[in-house]
Amino acid sequence: MPNARLKSYLHLHLIVFIWGFTAILGALITIAADVIVWYRMLFAALFLAFYIFFSKRSFRIAGDSLLKLTLVGLLIALHWIFFFHAIHISNVSITLSVFSLGAFLASLLEPLFYGRKVLWYEVFFGLIIIVALAIIMQVEVAYFEGMLFAFVSIILGVLFTLFNGKLIQKHDSAVITFYEFLAGVLFISCYFIVQNKFTIEFFTVSFNDWVLLLVLSSVCTAYAFTASVKVMKQLSPYTVMLTTNLEPVYGIVLAYFIIGEKEKMSASFYVGAVIIILTVILNGILKHRRNNKIKATNVS
Repeated sequence: MPNARLKSYLHLHLIVFIWGFTAILGALITIAADVIVWYRMLFAALFLAFYIFFSKRSFRIAGDSLLKLTLVGLLIALHWIFFFHAIHISNVSITLSVFSLGAFLASLLEPLFYGRKVLWYEVFFGLIIIVALAIIMQVEVAYFEGMLFAFVSIILGVLFTLFNGKLIQKHDSAVITFYEFLAGVLFISCYFIVQNKFTIEFFTVSFNDWVLLLVLSSVCTAYAFTASVKVMKQLSPYTVMLTTNLEPVYGIVLAYFIIGEKEKMSASFYVGAVIIILTVILNGILKHRRNNKIKATNVS
């Protein structure tokens, strides 16, 4: 079990690194945020359908679970729409820095979902992250609108992470993700039909955007999202959310080298980013000590 948890934790860091690259793709793709999400979820659902079929897994799922997955699919779709829009109206660094609030929100909501007591250090680390974000916001006021969209996005992200933390205990991660993405596509499609957005121009996408969309939907979505749900068999939603706070770090570094000048931020911004990194490390240390104490108590 300890080895399984360690493998899941290391796997989670690879996933978070990929998510950091997702933000770069979102900045490089030139089409609108809601269109990006429609293509992303559609292609990812197709990739997962092939995977489930060829791995001889069952598509069957109970009606009540399907209803829950449909709701989560809507949350995921909205989360990504707000996420990519935030990137387009601000930049990668600002959007990802706001995602650090996810740990604080998870520390408050996870006990309600799972019926456990609130851990003081989870709330404490969450507050530290808020302070780090406040430092960033003081010097980057010009990106305030982008921060608001990113804030709504992370609230939705925490909610679907908590729901998936329960669903993964009963269902296969690939099947869960397939139905969630399919539901997201259906919701967005209904909206596009009402808005008459399915035009020739809608499907006129540049070759460069097609390539980026395929990378986004396959590696960064079908694989990364399914894997992130799977690791929750070993890791708590809070640990997943706090580790996800490294996404800004990976994303900011990648953006600096790939996108360049637009992603150069003030010194105070990087101070806030360092605080986030230290918080993640300290959380890992405390969780390790807490688990060792619990094991020692059980043995005695």
